[in-house]
Amino acid sequence: MDEVPDLVKVFVDLPNHWNTNGESMWAKPLGDDLYELHNSPFTAYDLNYLDIVVALSAEPHLEPQVIRVERRSGHQTLRLIFMAETARLERDNILAKINELGATYENANSTLYSIDISRTEDYQPLCDQLWNWEQSGTLEYETCEARVPGSFDGTPKDS
Repeated sequence: MDEVPDLVKVFVDLPNHWNTNGESMWAKPLGDDLYELHNSPFTAYDLNYLDIVVALSAEPHLEPQVIRVERRSGHQTLRLIFMAETARLERDNILAKINELGATYENANSTLYSIDISRTEDYQPLCDQLWNWEQSGTLEYETCEARVPGSFDGTPKDS
C-alpha cells in the first residue's frame, strides 16, 4: 500500500463469503461519497487497487459501505494462499518472483496474499506461473473478477 495521508476505512459487505461477512479497505476520500481504494482486497471480488468507488454510511460512526465502482483503475487483483507445508524460504522465493513478474503484494497473515497487477502489466505470465506453483502443491490462487453480477461477494451458498 502506498503511503497516503488521510486514508479512511470503507466496508464491503460479503454475506456469502465462506470465512467472513465483510472486508474493510483503506481508501482516500475524494468528496461526494467517492473513495479511491488504496489496498487490494483479500476477500472481495471485482474491486482493485485505485478503483474509485461510491460508498455511503448509514450513521456517522459507521464505515462507509461500498455500493458500486464509479471508475476502474485498470489494475487487476489475484489472491494466493500458501499451503501449510510450503517452507518460508520457498515462500520468499515465490514472492520475489511475483515482484519480478511486475506485480506487488500485500500480506494478510503469512499465508494469504493479495496481488496487484498495474494496468500496464500483462498478467498472463504471472497467472501461468501461479498455475504451475498450484499444480506443484505449493499454493492455491484465484483471479478476482466478479462472481455475481452487481455484487462484490462470492456465489451464494447452496441452500
